[in-house]
Order: sequence, then structure tokens, then C-alpha cells
Amino acid sequence: MKNPIRVVIADDHALVLQGLRSLLAAEEDIRVIATATDGERLMDAVERFAPEVALVDVRMPYLDGLACLERIRATAPETRVLLITAYDDGDTLRTLIAAGPDGLLLKCDPPEQVAAAIRQVMAGQLVFPASARQLLRPATPKTTAVELSPRELDVLKLVAEGLSNLEITQRLHISANTVKFHLQNIYQRLGVQNRTEASRWYLDHGRVREGERSRS
Repeated sequence: MKNPIRVVIADDHALVLQGLRSLLAAEEDIRVIATATDGERLMDAVERFAPEVALVDVRMPYLDGLACLERIRATAPETRVLLITAYDDGDTLRTLIAAGPDGLLLKCDPPEQVAAAIRQVMAGQLVFPASARQLLRPATPKTTAVELSPRELDVLKLVAEGLSNLEITQRLHISANTVKFHLQNIYQRLGVQNRTEASRWYLDHGRVREGERSRS
């Protein structure tokens, strides 16, 4: 049996925190190694325990979930971040998606989705609730004329499939630095900031380019 997925949970509501901890305690392949009731304590736990996944409430004192996401990306980039929110309106979801988490959970989602989401982000997949998926495909006509090289399209396709940089290096037989170089070029050419936005562009436009390339 593989080592269990090491998780920290951060939420300023004691009932939610205890509920999530109890829920995950029943999963043999997941282990909660720490909990936190605010953003500062979460960052202390991430630094101390180096979890593989952080479940992070968006609204917390001292540091909110988005501020924690930014810091985790800078200081612990190997930690996957699942944001948790009680708000499912379009503006909130767009803001959270644009921040580039590995996934997003709604507090109204069925409890069993929490463990499934943890496993999915560990497998390199992006996880979003059904109500947010349509927001991953907004109309972006200004990017339709962007030209990517065949190799850049290869990299972007795998990013959209949820593969990590390491998995892309193995799939395409290129170095990690080459993957980073292609991603930098892709982000610049598409005018995006993160993997989520790049994946969204590919869903809207990239598959059409792939079809054109395969027919040429």
C-alpha cells in the first residue's frame, strides 16, 4: 500500500474543521497531519509539515485563502491547494479560478467529494465543481489569433489534461527546464497567468489547432 496522502486543513469554523477531519479519518489513503484556524497558522503548518495537499477555506482571519495560496505557491510549490468556499456566485468563482488553485470545493458539495478531490489533485488533475466548469470556457476572442508552435501545443495539451511538469518531461522526453521555457512562452503569448487560464484557452481554441495540425 502506498503512503497515505498527507493533508492539512484550514478553516476558522470549528464545526467545519472537525467535520472535515472526521470525514477524512475514515479514508485509509489520506492522513490529516495538521489543522489550522487562520491563515498564519496554516502557513506555519505548511512550513513545518510540508503537506502534499492543503484544504484551505477562502475566508479566514489574518491571511485569507487567496493570500495563503499565493504564499504556498512561492514557498511550497509541491503542495497542491484545494480552496473551499461557501459562495457559488459567478464573480466569486471567477476570482477563485483566476487565482490558479489546483481545485475548488463548495461547502454545499456532497462530503464524499472531498476525498475524491484530494486524490484527483494528487493525480495532477484540476478539480472544479459543476457550477464553475462553464466559467473555465469564457469567450476570449482576443486570443484566437495566437500562434503556438507544435511543441508548445504539445505541452499545453498535457497541461490541460492535468499533467505536472515532471509528467510532461517524461511524456515528451524533454528536460524540466525545457518544459518551463515552453510554459513561459505559452503564458506570454496567450496573455495568461497560470495553468488554469492556459488550460481554459486550450479547451476553447487549442483543440481546434490540434485538429488542423493532424489534417495537414
